[in-house]
Amino acid sequence: MTDMIELATNSDDMSKAEWDRELHTMGEKYGFYEKIGEDHSALFVKSGKTLIVTFENLDHVYEHGNRLPWGFGFVQKQGWSILGMMAHDWSWYRDADVYAFFDRLKRENFFDQFDQVVFYGASMGGYGACAFSAACPGASVVAISPQATLDRDLCSWEKRYQVAWIRDFSGDYGYAPHMTDSAKQVFILYDPLEPPDAMHAALFQGGNVTKLKCRFQGHRIASGLIQMGILQPIVSGCVDGSMTKTEFYKLLRARRSFRRYLRELLHKIDDQKHPLMVARLAEFVLAQGNGPVFRRKLNAANALLEKRGITPPGKRTQSAAGATGGPQ
Repeated sequence: MTDMIELATNSDDMSKAEWDRELHTMGEKYGFYEKIGEDHSALFVKSGKTLIVTFENLDHVYEHGNRLPWGFGFVQKQGWSILGMMAHDWSWYRDADVYAFFDRLKRENFFDQFDQVVFYGASMGGYGACAFSAACPGASVVAISPQATLDRDLCSWEKRYQVAWIRDFSGDYGYAPHMTDSAKQVFILYDPLEPPDAMHAALFQGGNVTKLKCRFQGHRIASGLIQMGILQPIVSGCVDGSMTKTEFYKLLRARRSFRRYLRELLHKIDDQKHPLMVARLAEFVLAQGNGPVFRRKLNAANALLEKRGITPPGKRTQSAAGATGGPQ
């Protein structure tokens, strides 16, 4: 398939009923669109011999600009197929109809038509990608800030998702770390300084697991990677087998000019203990453009340094330039 597939109507005021009909039409033409119980649906668009299986919240997909699963356009450009699993609620895909759907795909050898399959998701979707990868042994998994489980007996320390406490995480496709045992490779992206996410990541122990640390990026790593423009090359690297820790951290250097990361880093530094560090970071950012938060932090750090009899970094540079007669 070479033509780009788009919704016929890309209007901001498209109703959910109209949107649902368009997805049905797209599915009938290029693969399938299927309602799965009350709270889930799946859109499959067949193209090449690589399949990307994505897990998302249906409401987020609807509110997104093109109202299609994440990376739909990117996947098409690569000539890959896509299976977008969408949840209408914060369900964590814990639904017998979803289990039956993946059981059917496995029973019908659906995944066998592809040379490689990659399961992708973030947060709740990361849990889904890990858990349901068990339906396709030998697949790869890219999970960003995933939960291993929300079973209260296994992770009573997880307090963020009380909405899911009523869900049953036992049984089929339940405990995500065990479900990834049959995967070819599992990439877990997480912030080790975000305690609950670090604890979930620690539960993934298999020899096929590669943990990629995204410090100072919190839980919303996926949106940050998108804004930095590196999520697509990360997924591509996982597909073609070139993704290593070294390659990942090379790509992650893009955070050096990513304001959200730099703000988070700034807020993590103790102003009173490390004013020199604050000043240097703020000056680095302000050299790239305006930033009121960084300007305020710089002024406060410089004032504290001068009070302690330390010359601020900016004044050191000015003094050095003056001593040599300025730039030649």
